[in-house]
Amino acid sequence: MDYTNQKQPQNYSQMEDLKTLDLEESVSETIMRDLRMIAYKLKYVLIPKEQEDNGKELRNWDLWGPLIFCLALAMTLSFKADSTTSSSKSDVFAIIFVLIWVGAFVVTLNAQLLGGKVSFFQSVCLLGYCVFPINIEALIIAFIGSYLPFVVKLIPVIICFAWSAYSSVGFMASLVPPHKKKLAVYPVFLFYLFLSWFSLIV
Repeated sequence: MDYTNQKQPQNYSQMEDLKTLDLEESVSETIMRDLRMIAYKLKYVLIPKEQEDNGKELRNWDLWGPLIFCLALAMTLSFKADSTTSSSKSDVFAIIFVLIWVGAFVVTLNAQLLGGKVSFFQSVCLLGYCVFPINIEALIIAFIGSYLPFVVKLIPVIICFAWSAYSSVGFMASLVPPHKKKLAVYPVFLFYLFLSWFSLIV
């Protein structure tokens, strides 16, 4: 089928409409469409000020992006693990992988107990995409961290932690009553703080 004359989608909702063509798409076209969807949502993490309507586009959840960033972080940290034994590296991979999904569940449960209206998959989608800055930090430390003093390595850790937290806080805070916002975002800060710190000391 010829897609050259199709109008490019302006938002994720329009991208969802294109899914009616799934049965006629080739595998490569489907993969490229999903990658464009991930890149589109990632924009709201890279540029938090681009978020409109309290992260409306991120409410249209998917799990491809979070899975990719979760696996990327787990693989990066397991690669740079101090120990050369495969068992220790696999332990690091398992810790990060489980922590992200369990952490997302805890953050979601906390928001729901505070009266927020959020689904598990929405929360996982948001938290997973906002892990991307920590992926950047982990890559920096993995490749040049051995040449830098500990204090210098703290700089990208702090920047990327703040980046991840700031990108997600606006969305999470909008899900609960105004007087409970601090209780809702507190676990989010802890979640990204642990990931950032773990990526530094592993």
